[in-house]
Amino acid sequence: MSTTVKITAAEVNKLRQATGAGMMDCKKALVEAEGDFDKAIEVLRKKGQKVAEKRADRDSSEGAAVSKINADQTEGVAIVLGCETDFVGKNENFLALASQLGDIALTVDSKEAFLAADFEGMTVAEKLIEQTGVIGEKLDITSFEKLQAPFVGTYVHINKIAALVGLSAKVDNADTLVKDVAMQVASMGASTLSYKDFDPAFVASETEARIAVIEKDNIELGRLGKTQKNVPQFISMAQLTPEVLAKAEEAAKEELKAEGKPEQIWDRILPGKMERFVSDNTTLDQEKCLLDQNFIKDEKSNVAKYVASYGEVEITDFKRVSVG
Repeated sequence: MSTTVKITAAEVNKLRQATGAGMMDCKKALVEAEGDFDKAIEVLRKKGQKVAEKRADRDSSEGAAVSKINADQTEGVAIVLGCETDFVGKNENFLALASQLGDIALTVDSKEAFLAADFEGMTVAEKLIEQTGVIGEKLDITSFEKLQAPFVGTYVHINKIAALVGLSAKVDNADTLVKDVAMQVASMGASTLSYKDFDPAFVASETEARIAVIEKDNIELGRLGKTQKNVPQFISMAQLTPEVLAKAEEAAKEELKAEGKPEQIWDRILPGKMERFVSDNTTLDQEKCLLDQNFIKDEKSNVAKYVASYGEVEITDFKRVSVG
């Protein structure tokens, strides 16, 4: 290999623009490649492979979350480009790379197809290896989510959380609706759309675990002479069968009778009592189900009511990715 090959500043800059590598790395690669641009890229890629092998067991729990929506807003993708440190995760070049990758992700249907997709003459997987050598940290696609619907919107929180939400129709002010719900998804982290999606075994397990925690807390509260917490019978609407609700209503009527309330006004009081009963016994839904969560912009309402205020439209699906 020649050691006298002359490399111009223009050649170095061209390689830097193509790869994002530092000036000295580009110059060394061009010298090793004897000025051949394509060979210089291969030199940098091989360096990346060596770095990637050394850092394969590193934790890529930092990085950036990005989302992209297609032109007619019927499809969206959210990904996380992971790295090792928050310092790199905030770097402008790293964020630009994440954005480029998001554009490519929008054109494919799976993470596997994404990693095999073209990125300026190499695959995305190869680009990640190349950039591992350039940046000096392990890079990885830690999350990949795709969503299709008649109307799709997104919200990204400081490059750390990205949410996608699908609507059943493009109604008036759909952009506002879908952004607000996506913000809800990003902020509150629901795991499912409705309690109807819960597995019965999961609900039973959660009920047992939550009651056990409250009963344990009550032992300590009792020891301290403090007011003990109410132990709910149920934690999800999935458990509130017509029979359960009928018994709750009868119990509420007995309370009203014991309180001496005239039977003529029970119809005005019962709805409020039943609403409180449902609220007290659906804590799992309020935490995990998007439609049952208190709406972040109006805690007196929930997401389902907010969506309903826009007319004939429903949430079809949602996705959430986050760094870490």
